[in-house]
Amino acid sequence: MTGPDGGFSSSATYFSGVVSFLDGPEAAALEHGELEDRLQVHSRELFRRLTQDHLDLRARREQRVEVTDPEGTERRSVEKGHGRLLATVFGEVRVTRLAYRQKGLQNLHPADGSLNLPIERHSHGLRRLAATEASRGAFEGAAEAITVATGQHVGKRQVEALARRAASDVEAFYEQRRAADAESDAVLVLSCDGKGIVMRPDSLRDATKRAARASATKLKTRLSKGEKLGRKRMATVGAVYDVTPAPRTAADVLVSGSEQAVPSPVARNKWLTASVTDDAARVVSKLFDQAERRDPCHERTWIALVDGNNHQIDRIETEAERRGLHLTIVVDLIHVLEYLWKAAWSFFDEGDSAAEAWVRDRAAAVLEGGARDVAAGVRRRATHEHLTGARREGADACAAYLTNKTDYLNYPKALSSGWPIATGVIEGACRHICKDRMDLTGARWGLDGAEAVLKLRTLRSNGDLDAYWRFHVSQERRRLHECRYAGSVIPSAA
Repeated sequence: MTGPDGGFSSSATYFSGVVSFLDGPEAAALEHGELEDRLQVHSRELFRRLTQDHLDLRARREQRVEVTDPEGTERRSVEKGHGRLLATVFGEVRVTRLAYRQKGLQNLHPADGSLNLPIERHSHGLRRLAATEASRGAFEGAAEAITVATGQHVGKRQVEALARRAASDVEAFYEQRRAADAESDAVLVLSCDGKGIVMRPDSLRDATKRAARASATKLKTRLSKGEKLGRKRMATVGAVYDVTPAPRTAADVLVSGSEQAVPSPVARNKWLTASVTDDAARVVSKLFDQAERRDPCHERTWIALVDGNNHQIDRIETEAERRGLHLTIVVDLIHVLEYLWKAAWSFFDEGDSAAEAWVRDRAAAVLEGGARDVAAGVRRRATHEHLTGARREGADACAAYLTNKTDYLNYPKALSSGWPIATGVIEGACRHICKDRMDLTGARWGLDGAEAVLKLRTLRSNGDLDAYWRFHVSQERRRLHECRYAGSVIPSAA
């Protein structure tokens, strides 16, 4: 069936041919899997023709309008038949439209704005598919997935370019996005951590480049034991989330055997961000921006969970002071336990079950507020047992850590207030956002590609991809089309 003005004849003819095929002996001899394969190809071609017929219909119906560019120059010379190619998820089509011309100036095509055509050849549908697949796995695999899903061939470099373009509005999206609602008594938790990403040499920070140039290796083709070239650039991952207070005691935390565990606070409304281009100060600032969107009047309890990294602590304290808000920093208990185990191996032989009881007793003391006493006890025992050199290193490291971090080890307050005391959320985010995708074997990242993939992965983790995509295509309309005209020639984005 064709339209009243003769449109859609190509797609109607093709559809009739598919029906004839299905009604004929060739289709009757196919197994269902073979039939699926054939119809997949036919369906893509049918929808490509439908798209083409629709675009041709719009071209025939396009009316002349008064066009003035932002500089006030009227475009009175109009030519028909100006076309451009567009690669869609169904196949390649040609968009034909009126061109508004002026000597010495670039042509204007209002129809491009009505269609919100991209600047590149690939459609927004292909761009979104490239973004989704590139955030899941390698760019080569993303290109293969696009071919399987659409039958269209997009090269690896094109996939990377499309992913970069797709991530261009993530920052602006979150600046205008309303934060999720939370109960007034919910604790607001901020957390951040770093994860190294293997980069191409031109994408390393200056200090890492210098370290790489200064390093010496024993072999030319591989690293020997103990050697490590400066290949990584640190990405900073941040999280903001809400928790309903769940008061506990030290005994509740250190349950073992058949003892019943007391539930820890559960993270809700989790929001993640990550960047390999921004420094830690910038990422921390984004965390505070997100937190303030949730609690603009600073009425809720704010805490920051960290692993003890001094730079992160400094950035958090500086940002809190700059914004004039009170925030309590809590150092993760798991890192405390790691240092206690280091000390244990100064005093016990590897595998000695007494080490486990010793660590548990000291952890209980730390949870009850005795971090300084535990540090002093570790030092006294190391001295009493005349430990020196490597044997004493673990004990000294533990004592120094507990002493230096005492101000952030107020576990009695944290537990009685029902706050979380472990950084599992941010560690899981580092693994999911960075490691699972960025550490693929042999991957060497360029800066722009790595940043785009991190942004896309955080979007998906936050459950915001659909909302973001609507925002992104509206921003594309403003950037590429609305700005080219004076007045309202192009309908404004919703």
